[in-house]
Amino acid sequence: MALIYRDTRMSDVIAHEPSVIPVINRFGINLGTGDSSVAEICAAHNLDTDFVLAILNTFVNDGYFPEDTLLSFRVSEIIGYLVKTDNYYRNYQMPNIHRHFSLLLKTAGGSNASLEAMFRFYLELERDIEQRIDHDLNEWFPAISEMNADGGDSVIMPETECDSSIEDKLSDLKSMFIKHLSGDYDLNLCYAVIVAIITLEKDMRQNNRIRDRILLPISRSLQHRGS
Repeated sequence: MALIYRDTRMSDVIAHEPSVIPVINRFGINLGTGDSSVAEICAAHNLDTDFVLAILNTFVNDGYFPEDTLLSFRVSEIIGYLVKTDNYYRNYQMPNIHRHFSLLLKTAGGSNASLEAMFRFYLELERDIEQRIDHDLNEWFPAISEMNADGGDSVIMPETECDSSIEDKLSDLKSMFIKHLSGDYDLNLCYAVIVAIITLEKDMRQNNRIRDRILLPISRSLQHRGS
């Protein structure tokens, strides 16, 4: 979609790109935005409008990435957003997939071998995501925050891999549904699971641009400064 500006109505953003709903939810913005602009919504929620705009435009436009703009924001602001993102994956998006997937399997009567195999694949993937979130919240993000606060003295930065293996596995799971699903199953539940998987995959890929091109270089810079 076209770039989002301060005076763009938030309702227009959501109508054109419903996949931003989880993103605005992480900022504490819910549906029912009326005719308020992005700037008005941000003011009502005590949010930095420029930061929200950078995140929204990065999410909805694959070719948009305001690297210089994002680097101008406080480290705490970037980490704060990524913490909310991880918590949203853990508390909302992953449980949503798990719940619908479990129900899809249950309604198939336990006789759909392809669904059972895909569910086992998802459970392994869920553990991978949990491990990344644990690493972020308990090791990487706190180390960056501490280094940023004290200049990096006596702080050991944990190893952080820059890869897209989890997102690739989500894409693989999507392809399994499209290419290999067979047998009897509930069409509506199946659609709900696929949409939730696609939403999570896109969300993680877009936010990884912030992780890999903004936060990772910041962490390396802080580590170099403290060495």
